[in-house]
Amino acid sequence: MNKKISIIGVGKLGLCLSLNLERIGYEVIGVDISQDYIESLSNKTFESSEPFVNDYLKESKNILFTTDLKKSLESDIIFLVVSTPSTNDFKYDHGAIERVVEGLKEFGVQDKRKELVINCTTFPGYCDDLQNRINEYNYKVSYNPEFIAQGSIIMDQVNADNALIGEYDEVSGDVIEKIYRELCNNNITINRMSPIEAELTKLSVNCFLTTKISYANMIGDICNRYGANPNKVLSAIGTDSRIGSKYLNYGFGFGGPCFPRDNRALAKCAEEVNIDAVISKSTDEMNKLHLKYQVEDFFTSHPDKNNPVEIDYVTYKKESTSIEESQQLKYAIELSNLGYKVKIKDLRPEVINQIKNILK
Repeated sequence: MNKKISIIGVGKLGLCLSLNLERIGYEVIGVDISQDYIESLSNKTFESSEPFVNDYLKESKNILFTTDLKKSLESDIIFLVVSTPSTNDFKYDHGAIERVVEGLKEFGVQDKRKELVINCTTFPGYCDDLQNRINEYNYKVSYNPEFIAQGSIIMDQVNADNALIGEYDEVSGDVIEKIYRELCNNNITINRMSPIEAELTKLSVNCFLTTKISYANMIGDICNRYGANPNKVLSAIGTDSRIGSKYLNYGFGFGGPCFPRDNRALAKCAEEVNIDAVISKSTDEMNKLHLKYQVEDFFTSHPDKNNPVEIDYVTYKKESTSIEESQQLKYAIELSNLGYKVKIKDLRPEVINQIKNILK
C-alpha cells in the first residue's frame, strides 16, 4: 500500500468518501471528534441508512478511524469534510473548519507540503483568506466541493458528471485530479480553476438547478388552473435541446441541506459586490408560492376533510432521511393545520424522530 489519504470529518459524506477511496487502494485515515462514533466505525457496528455504506464498512480493511487529529498528518493529502451550516445572514458558518485548522496549527510548521482540500461548501473568498492565514505552516488550500444527493452518495461519488477543483496551484490540481481519475468509473469531466472561481461555481450550479425547478413548478401551477396537464407541457418544453428535460418536472419544491441555502448564499455574495441577484430571490419566493398554490388546489379539489390524506414520504426527497427544508413536510403540516387528517406512511425511525423534534 503506497497511497495514503486523510479525511477529517467522517460523517455521512466523509464516511462515503473514505469507503470509496479505500476500495480503490488508498490507505485512509478517518478523523472525527466523537469517540463513541469512532468506536462504532472501528468495530464496524455502525449502521447507516445510506445505500452500500454498511456493506462497504464491513468489507473495509485499510481504514484507521481515530479522534487523534495528529494522525491526519501521516498523509500529505488531507480532505476536510465538515459541516458548514447557514448563518442568519445567509452566509456559511466556517467554525468547524476553523477549529480543525487551529488544531493543525498546534502541530507547527510542516516539513513537507500538505494539500488541504476543503470538501464542504464555503462562502466565496473564504478559501483564499484561509490560505493567507495558514500558508506559513506549509498547508496549501484547495477547494473541491462535491455534487451529491443523500440516498445515493456512494454511487454519486464514483459516477460524478464532473469534478470541480479550485486549486492552490498546478501541483495541487494534479494531485486532486489524479484521485478523481482513479475514483470515478466514468470519463469524468475535470474543471480546474482558482478557489474563488470554484466557490462561485458551486453556488451557481445549485442555483441554476433551483431556478429550473421553480420555473417548472410555476408552469405546472399555471397549467393546473387552466385544466392542462403539467407533465405534457413540461415534457414538450424539455425536448428543446437548448433547455433539456433534467430537473424540468412538476412536483414538490426544492428543499434539503444544499439547494435552499446555496440559493440564498449566492444572493448574499452578489449583494456584497452591489449586485441585486433578483433571479435567486425570485426562485426562493416562487418555491414558497408553489407550496401555497399546492395547498390551495388541494383544498379546492378535496373539500371533505373527513377523508384521510395519505402522504408517502415527508423527507426532502424519497431516498433521503433528511427533513431539512422539506416541502413535502411543510405541505403535510399545512394540510393538518387546515383540519385534514394527515397520515404519513414513511415510518423510518430516523424520519419519525426528526418530526417529533420539530413538533415539540
